[in-house]
Amino acid sequence: MSEQKAVVVIPADYPAMVGRSAHLEQLRQIADVRLHSDLPQTEEEMLERLQPADILLNSRSAVKVGSNLLARLPRLKMIAVCGIGYDSIDLDAASQRGIVVSNIPGRTATVVAEHAFALMLSVARRIPDMTRQVASGHWPDDLGTSLIGKQVGVIGTGNIGRQMIRLCRALGMRVVAWSFHPQPQLAEELGFEYVSLEQVLQTSSVISLHVRLSEQSRHLIGAAQLALMNPGTILINTARAAVVDTDALVKALHQGQLFGAGIDVYDQEPVVPNHPLSNCPNTVLTPHSADQTPEGLDILTLGCCENIRAFLNGEPQNVVSR
Repeated sequence: MSEQKAVVVIPADYPAMVGRSAHLEQLRQIADVRLHSDLPQTEEEMLERLQPADILLNSRSAVKVGSNLLARLPRLKMIAVCGIGYDSIDLDAASQRGIVVSNIPGRTATVVAEHAFALMLSVARRIPDMTRQVASGHWPDDLGTSLIGKQVGVIGTGNIGRQMIRLCRALGMRVVAWSFHPQPQLAEELGFEYVSLEQVLQTSSVISLHVRLSEQSRHLIGAAQLALMNPGTILINTARAAVVDTDALVKALHQGQLFGAGIDVYDQEPVVPNHPLSNCPNTVLTPHSADQTPEGLDILTLGCCENIRAFLNGEPQNVVSR
């Protein structure tokens, strides 16, 4: 980069993410930071915001960066993803244009797993539904379910999946897992067993999803997989919405195929009013906020700052582009 400060554009920090962190000031010391705290109304408005960008800081994966958009951003040299997932970026198109894409792997694993664990307990004890009923003057007699001694099936044993395993083991749950990349040594270290995906689905009281979105994992949980679960199963998804077939999940919940679900990710975000999941029984919904705590925001913003600083110093790190 030249001696002139690089322009870092944060085109859609809504709801506020990096804008809430004091670490953003570190970035302002080394770059010309242009923060937009609202969503653009049109694609042209998004393009106008990004035109001056040397670096795109994609908070909340708000921008879907495809080849058409990249073709109209000749200045762009780097995309800093403010999180683990980079499925919103066309990596092939970025690589063809020599654009570096960096993410933040693993740093907020404990924060995200804590949220998944909270969703699991909330669904098991029907806490949101009971809160609504008590607040409206009713005294519900619906039964929750206890999880101590039950089996949880963790799908994906990366950084977040590992932390979820630790939390569930601490609660006294048995753990089985399935992964695209099983690690026998990890299973021995954390005290769980790798089994087939079918066995995870058929035998677990809780299914918690922790795989990244890829062509392999898209709709990994569909109608056929939901049918394998028993009616007492709780499904937790803090990964990506497309890992689950949402239509099939809605149908399964309405038909009583599951005890309930805790969902943090959606096919379209923010969700539209009266989203189909909002009318499903015993379903706990959160707004893609698994890592949205002051601690989580600081971790992610600091990670972005460090990735951008490393790139500007000619030593890019955490690169996921090919």
